[in-house]
Amino acid sequence: MISAKEFKKRRKQIAHIIGTDSIAIVKARDVCLRNGDADYKYRPDSNFFYLSGCHEPNSLMVICPDHESGDDVLFCREIDPDNVVWNGPMLGLNDATEKLMFDTSYDINAINKIIPQLMEGRDKVYFMLGMDSELDKTIVEWTNAVRRVKWAKSEAPHELVSLKPFLDDMRVYKSKDEIKCMQKSADIAADAHVKMMQTCQPGLFEYHLNAEFLHSITKKNSHISYLPIVGGGDNACILHYINNNKELNDGDLVLIDAGAEYDYYASDITRTFPVNGKFTSAQAEIYQIVLDAHTAALEKAKPGSHWNEPHEAAVEVITQGLINIGLLKGDLKTNLEEHNYAKYYMHKTGHWLGLDVHDCGDYSVDGLWVELEKDMVFTIEPGIYINSEAKVPEKYKGIGVRIEDDVLITKNGHKILSNKVPRTINEIEAIMRNSA
Repeated sequence: MISAKEFKKRRKQIAHIIGTDSIAIVKARDVCLRNGDADYKYRPDSNFFYLSGCHEPNSLMVICPDHESGDDVLFCREIDPDNVVWNGPMLGLNDATEKLMFDTSYDINAINKIIPQLMEGRDKVYFMLGMDSELDKTIVEWTNAVRRVKWAKSEAPHELVSLKPFLDDMRVYKSKDEIKCMQKSADIAADAHVKMMQTCQPGLFEYHLNAEFLHSITKKNSHISYLPIVGGGDNACILHYINNNKELNDGDLVLIDAGAEYDYYASDITRTFPVNGKFTSAQAEIYQIVLDAHTAALEKAKPGSHWNEPHEAAVEVITQGLINIGLLKGDLKTNLEEHNYAKYYMHKTGHWLGLDVHDCGDYSVDGLWVELEKDMVFTIEPGIYINSEAKVPEKYKGIGVRIEDDVLITKNGHKILSNKVPRTINEIEAIMRNSA
């Protein structure tokens, strides 16, 4: 769990960044209707949660350095006894200051009256510009409200600035407590992946393994960090396959891309294994190429490497491997230059990971790749996808393989947070054989 002190520290950092001539506004995500009168399970906006620690909808926070009301203000709902009866405990104004360590709290219904007052005398308003059209419109209305009032100090903000790049820069580096949450998330998901390997057998359907994953993580008070991908046979070659409704056939591989969320921090793990517990020779060939690419990418996962180095290493190994087994013709250099590998490997080798599965943060700045540094967390996920329509020898058709792990950059190298899931051919076959 992230402490209230850490959330407070983050707000102070934003206050320092924007300065005393500015104000920052961050809004909670709205409740989303699912159907009828039923809503989707609520999950707070990642940026709002990152700064506030607040889990509730109908909330909004303001950072206003050196204001007489305090440096940070939370607008939230007053405790409504009727709402508590129907929906359970509420935060309320007292806990906003006592438990979340905000300097001041107000009823959310007072925002149109109070926020223009907080804006008075400020030059700039920082917010997630362009992310919420209604909020964009409301902030303009608040600035206009300041102009209309003839106070002694009624200067209105004259510049609207995106807060996103500053939050992106903060969130890409993980604190000790964030890393603990991400390790917990990875451990929960890893146990579930192992359970799916132990459960799998021909004749089951993809949704049976999906159910096994959900059962395993739910028992540990966790939720999915994204819709699981469970693709057997040719479905493993569909990158974002989520139907998960086909039978798992003897002799096929199944690719499972599924992560957990713990205290809103995500894991993202992919494993590919044989439905019957034994790789065919062709499956093993493709799998080993991907595993070797994974190993090569990991060797570049260290401080001082730039973001794209793990991808470059993986692409080189995959391309050479595809040449070796005859799926690509010609020499390595030409195939790399012409991107011929892309017909079988069409995505990047990783992405940032954190409160969001594809977490915020730049990958390049001014045409230069970002340098990897301590406490950054990202995925390494090379793959090869050969669908049944590909013009290749029959033995390779319908083989889709991806191996994905969550990787923390450390002082001298890296740590694989998801290392509890078997990765090699022998490890996978052993665990499936012993569970049969």
